[in-house]
Amino acid sequence: MITNFKYYVSLAVLAMYFTGCSSDSYLDTESEENVVTELHEAFSVFNKDAVTIYLDGSEVVIETTGLPNHETVYWGEGNELYRDEPGVEVTPSIMSSNNNATSIRVDATPDLSGNQIDTQLNTIGIAVSGSSIFNDQEGNGPLAQAAASLDWTGAHIGPGVYHYHLEPKAFTNDDNNLVGILLDGVFLYGRKCSSTGTYPTDLDVSGGHNSSTQYTGGETEYHYHIINEMYSTTGSYLAFAGPYQGY
Repeated sequence: MITNFKYYVSLAVLAMYFTGCSSDSYLDTESEENVVTELHEAFSVFNKDAVTIYLDGSEVVIETTGLPNHETVYWGEGNELYRDEPGVEVTPSIMSSNNNATSIRVDATPDLSGNQIDTQLNTIGIAVSGSSIFNDQEGNGPLAQAAASLDWTGAHIGPGVYHYHLEPKAFTNDDNNLVGILLDGVFLYGRKCSSTGTYPTDLDVSGGHNSSTQYTGGETEYHYHIINEMYSTTGSYLAFAGPYQGY
């Protein structure tokens, strides 16, 4: 009887061992399937002269000089990208001082299962031009107080970095072009949807929805759009007011 008891105990232990190994192997395989090994195709259109993008584990690191590849009055006279904009009340910062460098880290796969998070002041994302995206506030007040300093593409300098508050017409103007990526790892597009060619009608409170884009190979993906509602003070459209959905 004792011998038989030891025999059955041994079998039970072996069964538990192999079951445990099998379970671990399954989990390892499953986790490996969730590891991102390639950058999203949308990153291919970012300004390579300003932006460096690479994977670091489960995150994407985006490092930028912050200097855009388009014309603006903020480049300053003498620069080949200087654009004369007599109506703009230019803020005192100098674009060529190269004080615009910014680095952000975002989840390679945004977590859309959490709570909505309000945007904060300063950089809320990086545009394809290499410059920062800001929200709908200026300092601790409304954007209206800074409207006079915004250039033709809805941007200005302060504090320190050149950044967009409005639809950046230099690279997206009433179309479906990529605007950039926000701090929650979700991409932001222009006012039109690539999948339909028209203004989306199913956007949530953040201006986001699920549909295919020109960079997803026919697969659906959650992304934001510049909401097609004019911001009255400036006569243009806010780039992004929030809240984030991908934290």
